[in-house]
Amino acid sequence: MNGKKVAFHHFGCKVNFSEASEISRSFRDKGYVLVDHHEKADVFVINTCVVTAMAEKKCRAAIRQAHHLNPTARIAVIGCFSELNATEIRQMEGVTLVLGNNEKFDLLNIMETLPPESENVSKILIPNSLSSKHTFSADNSHFTSFISTYSYGDRTRSFLKIQDGCDYFCAYCTIPLASGHSRSDSIDHVIYRIKEIHNLGVREIVLTGVNIGDFGRNNHETLYQLLDKLSGMKDIPRIRFSSIEPDLLTDEIIEKVAASQTLMPHFHIPLQSGSNRVLGAMKRKYVKEHYQDRVLKIRSLMPLACIATDVIVGFPGERTRDFDETVSFIESLPISYMHVFPYSLRRNTMAAGLVETVTAKEIKNRSIILHQLSDRKKKDFYRQNLGRTAQVLFESNNNDNQMFGFSENYCKVKTRFSPDLINKVRSVALDCLESDFLFTITS
Repeated sequence: MNGKKVAFHHFGCKVNFSEASEISRSFRDKGYVLVDHHEKADVFVINTCVVTAMAEKKCRAAIRQAHHLNPTARIAVIGCFSELNATEIRQMEGVTLVLGNNEKFDLLNIMETLPPESENVSKILIPNSLSSKHTFSADNSHFTSFISTYSYGDRTRSFLKIQDGCDYFCAYCTIPLASGHSRSDSIDHVIYRIKEIHNLGVREIVLTGVNIGDFGRNNHETLYQLLDKLSGMKDIPRIRFSSIEPDLLTDEIIEKVAASQTLMPHFHIPLQSGSNRVLGAMKRKYVKEHYQDRVLKIRSLMPLACIATDVIVGFPGERTRDFDETVSFIESLPISYMHVFPYSLRRNTMAAGLVETVTAKEIKNRSIILHQLSDRKKKDFYRQNLGRTAQVLFESNNNDNQMFGFSENYCKVKTRFSPDLINKVRSVALDCLESDFLFTITS
């Protein structure tokens, strides 16, 4: 057995998490010992994100932390930040490998071909045809294949990647540059993977992707066809799916979820702005009226479904009246909560050239207003669930003799720790709301 210690530090979306889990299993199967990224390790793998400037800052800090923990360790930096900023990363002290999104799945094989640790490998980087600076990277036209990955750790929940890449090119986003064109797994292979994960004892699977609503287009299949097959299968776990664009969320999909016992009533639909003027500048593919129609369609069939959203504040040119329009629009919508993202300038995006910027102070003030609105929305959503019976999947948490679980519509529930409840679905009455966002079961 190898016996070397390897630590993975993951940033970003659930796709990143799924891929990092898959790569880490290859190291474990080779005999490496997986340790926490705060521990001293022989190999550190930093799986990066480039969505915001803050994400990049955290990735740089993780590289410095790894080098501080063990100056002789091999540090591999992989993922989206590597894809778009390889030259910067390779100049950081201690970095051994810089791998783009195409190459990261070969990380173990590449690592195994490096010279012995006794030789100076702190500046060894792998050359390719695109760089004379000896850095692995890839033009997004090279993203032609789909690699299926899933996370596996706590047995309760797994994130299964079914789609990758994006063809939307929203004005603020670098993800299409980092992940390439949209491509998907096949329905048959997704079902095979779900059965494989279920056989590991996992009770809930989250289907994830960069633009999941675009699933199947390269295979002449659709997300609805996949959900239709999953809904008709017996003996598979609970299924959720991650963020889906409103223009790709069809009536068929909503109706299928509403009629299914397998598909959980939980939607994440990014809005980004409640101003049609700003949505147009963002190059989004819908107007707010269409977004409202999607939310109301869900509510008409699933009154207690969880509906989450994303909003960007401070996009260049967002005027006060645009923001006020966003606030008013969200207040009118029966959503459950939202994630608020201050606009972050990304190089090589259309928005990077816009000159009518919003001040940092104003962005902060607008963020606070939306966070407060989100808290009110979430409080209302939880109160609407008071008194009903929910199906809760309990996890193995054991903090202060407590454990947590989530209902089918993603309400968080707490109870006394019991090993008999781990990874079990139980019918519980949501009759005690301990705080705004936590139900407590006492019996």
